[in-house]
Amino acid sequence: MLHQKSTINCKGKLIDLSEPIIMGILNVTPDSFFDGGKYDNVKAMLNQAEKMIINGATIIDVGGMSSRPGAQIISVKEELSRVVPIIEQIKVHFPNVIISIDTVQAKVARQSVIAGASIINDISAGRIDDQMFNTVAELNVPYILMHMQGEPKNMQQHPKYKDVTNNVLEFFIEKIGKLRELGVKDIILDPGFGFGKTTQHNYQLLQKIAIFKILDLSLLVGVSRKSMIYKILNSTPDEALNGTTVLNTLALERGAKILRVHDVKEAQETITLWKQLNQ
Repeated sequence: MLHQKSTINCKGKLIDLSEPIIMGILNVTPDSFFDGGKYDNVKAMLNQAEKMIINGATIIDVGGMSSRPGAQIISVKEELSRVVPIIEQIKVHFPNVIISIDTVQAKVARQSVIAGASIINDISAGRIDDQMFNTVAELNVPYILMHMQGEPKNMQQHPKYKDVTNNVLEFFIEKIGKLRELGVKDIILDPGFGFGKTTQHNYQLLQKIAIFKILDLSLLVGVSRKSMIYKILNSTPDEALNGTTVLNTLALERGAKILRVHDVKEAQETITLWKQLNQ
């Protein structure tokens, strides 16, 4: 029987994943689907980071490029100008928090780690920038490996799978093998809800995500305020918090160790109650 590795090494700081933790989303973009443009200066960004830390976030995930359906890849220069200043400021003001950089570009990942990030969160699994895997290995930081069919600009046009869960599992096995060959030690899996998947695909995947336990790696789930919630409920991202809590609870029941969310306080309450039930 496999025993899942329960810690990741974030540049010398060990993070315990034997119990679920929260990754708070900090989008420093003008066009993200839920909070685009909300944090458009360093003070607003720091205030939001502080709020998330107070409410229980272990990781702050900084993203400088929207990955909403139809989004285009921006230049390395523009992305760096958005993310590096806030990473540096978070590191100064909140030195104990773990920062992850949400990027598909190896140069952005490298400069962000130099600035203070210690996890790389790559929605493309190294397929957009062929230097990403080598960069992760060289930097020796944990890597979040996410499944996406296509790219943000076209991922939702006509996603098709024979069996979405098995296809994602096969994808993970292939990519994990390549990362291990390069010496990457800490890998976190993200099934990529909403990335090249229909609503039906998303729910099939959520129903069966416990299968990924066979890979002996920690699982991240990011469903926060996504269309798989608000389309079913005929509502909007603004009205999708309750649905997010429901799906996060189901994800915890199926083995999720990291919840990636916009609303940290509510996610922390979800984990607290789930732990009480399962103590």
